[in-house]
Amino acid sequence: MSNFPCMRRFFIWQGTIMALSAFTMPNAVEMIEAAALLCPISYLDHITSRFVLRAVSLHLDQLLITLGLHQLNFRSDTGIQILDSLCDGHMDCNNLLASITGVNCCFNMTRMDYYLEYEPHPSSTKNLNHLFQMIRKGTFARFDYGWWGNLKRYGHIHPPAFNLADIPESLPLWMAYGGNDALADPIDVKRIIKGLKSEPVLVYNDSYGHIDFIMSVNAKDDVYANLIRFFQSYRWLSSY
Repeated sequence: MSNFPCMRRFFIWQGTIMALSAFTMPNAVEMIEAAALLCPISYLDHITSRFVLRAVSLHLDQLLITLGLHQLNFRSDTGIQILDSLCDGHMDCNNLLASITGVNCCFNMTRMDYYLEYEPHPSSTKNLNHLFQMIRKGTFARFDYGWWGNLKRYGHIHPPAFNLADIPESLPLWMAYGGNDALADPIDVKRIIKGLKSEPVLVYNDSYGHIDFIMSVNAKDDVYANLIRFFQSYRWLSSY
């Protein structure tokens, strides 16, 4: 992005924790013309993912740190052992995607084996540790390095919280979320909406899970037609 300092961009992403935190920072948000967020997540107070909640309760992040592992990859030998331990007798991981994201209504099920070649993606241990910190504490904040580490980095004993009200009212936002999403629960999404200065364009589908928004056979009509209309209302896209 530094190679094109004068260009402003349209933003479409499901990595919304990073997006919403970045949008609170003036030097980042000034490069964005408009943003579309699929299944927006900041606070995780009402997360219902059985897999994630079990991993949090077992302090999987701390285990990875203790083992000296910098990444969790469920396709590695160690990752497979961890996966077996998490699932054994506690949940049906034959449908691992549903255990993590919630029930997705509208996949082409004949493609499931293909999807599972790529899902779930590996994640860094620090990323998991940060996510689990926010789940345990009910915060939307920077990484917690402990009191001394926080003092050195932030000048405070607690990590600074991201304030959604710092996202400029002038930034056009579009958000889509679903009633069966075990990660972006509708209650938590409504907390995001309430915390914003502006009123985003909203698309809600009661039957959609987390991955339906990118893989549903009906996503073209249910999601993307509305998203394209949103972006076309801004002159940069409509001029192409």
